[in-house]
Amino acid sequence: MSSHFIDREYIEKLLEEAKSADAAAGDAAIGRALDKAERFEGLNHREIAALLVSEKPEHLQRIFDVAGKIKRRIYGNRIVIFAPLYVSNYCVNRCAYCGFNCGQNFERRKLTMDEVREEVKLLEKMGHKRIALESGEHDGECPIDYILDCIKTIYAMKFENGEIRRINVNIAATTTENYRKLKEAQIGTYILFQETYHEPTYDRVHLAGPKRYFDWHVTAFDRAHEAGIDDVGGGVLFGLADPYFEVLGLMIHNEHLEEKFGVGFHTISVPRICPAAGMNIADFPHVVSDDIFAKIVAIIRIAVPFTGMILSTRENHEMRNKLLHLGISQISAGSSTDVGGYAKRERNEASTPQFFVSDDRPALSIIAELIDDGYIPSFCTACYRNGRTGDRFMSLAKSGQIGNVCLPNALMTLCEYAIDYGDDSFREKAAALIAKEIPEIANDKIRQRTVENVEKIRSGAGRDFFV
Repeated sequence: MSSHFIDREYIEKLLEEAKSADAAAGDAAIGRALDKAERFEGLNHREIAALLVSEKPEHLQRIFDVAGKIKRRIYGNRIVIFAPLYVSNYCVNRCAYCGFNCGQNFERRKLTMDEVREEVKLLEKMGHKRIALESGEHDGECPIDYILDCIKTIYAMKFENGEIRRINVNIAATTTENYRKLKEAQIGTYILFQETYHEPTYDRVHLAGPKRYFDWHVTAFDRAHEAGIDDVGGGVLFGLADPYFEVLGLMIHNEHLEEKFGVGFHTISVPRICPAAGMNIADFPHVVSDDIFAKIVAIIRIAVPFTGMILSTRENHEMRNKLLHLGISQISAGSSTDVGGYAKRERNEASTPQFFVSDDRPALSIIAELIDDGYIPSFCTACYRNGRTGDRFMSLAKSGQIGNVCLPNALMTLCEYAIDYGDDSFREKAAALIAKEIPEIANDKIRQRTVENVEKIRSGAGRDFFV
């Protein structure tokens, strides 16, 4: 397959033209773009290029203002919570930025199904209902059938307080046949990071293994769509190449998917390169500063207003708080990036993570702080289970109706979490927040139904309610 939709020379020329534009013309173009974004219409990649290269404080301030407005209007104060589950660190790729790369000398392992169950028990103990299943690429040690067995094992587990309700999957680019198998296994979103859209950089940092083939990797979402997976999540590892080039690559990829399949990215992840075993951060000249990173997050938010944005525990406490205001709608909590890492943490054992997390607070502390800051932690998985995926989800989001389901679902899942996992202080915070937010549900019938379901959850008369 061809990766013709990523044209390196075209993207570089676009950035150069934006930088050299006449000042008056550039200001006018940026003004028009931000006016358009403020109407929740999104932006095309040419409009995004003008915003990326501008260094004027007044432009940056308006970018932040519009991003904040979009975040509040479309996503309200809801923040979706998830955790990664690493099942194997066997890998045949030699990626210069990754602690799992095949050149690293450490004891490799993959979880047995009993160990998967142990990890899931600990994730459930933290209150998680949504996980991202992660593994290295190794068809011998970790074939697709192993991944499918993990998914089947996780979905089969039932606890007193419920179960893992949705498994998103982040595994290597694969075949259309394998994507069909993942679809049949009822995954949520298929997630794959391009890592970098700059092909010379891609070649430089992918030294060996099947991942070194740029075309195969960049066309993976085409194969996933052809297999029936209509919720796909993209991302790059910021710090490998020019970050503005990467943003345009993401946006052009999104436009390609919209044109070919009618729906673009369901989510975009924005990890920054961070220290990992066997790599030296000084070897990467494009490490992104906090200020540039905040600008990038805000621009992505206004460019694709209806696409979820995911931030991992690569970012520290303070940075996560800042980016929540600018567009992030999903965060991980209590995460481990090691195979069997949750059990190791429980036993105080040494860890060999894929990368080192920056926010290592317990999940409950992170979730409690979200409430203190006025956010609604959401454990909702309703859209997947109601078939609101792909273009069906996007049509609901673009019509403005998504809030009629997201807010009540967030409140009901928060009520569950508080009853099942919170201490007295947390339950009081959650109850006050739920009481404050229920009147904000616009639809009378759904609001009344939410009130009734919250009471059922509190009285023990039921759980796992959603609309």
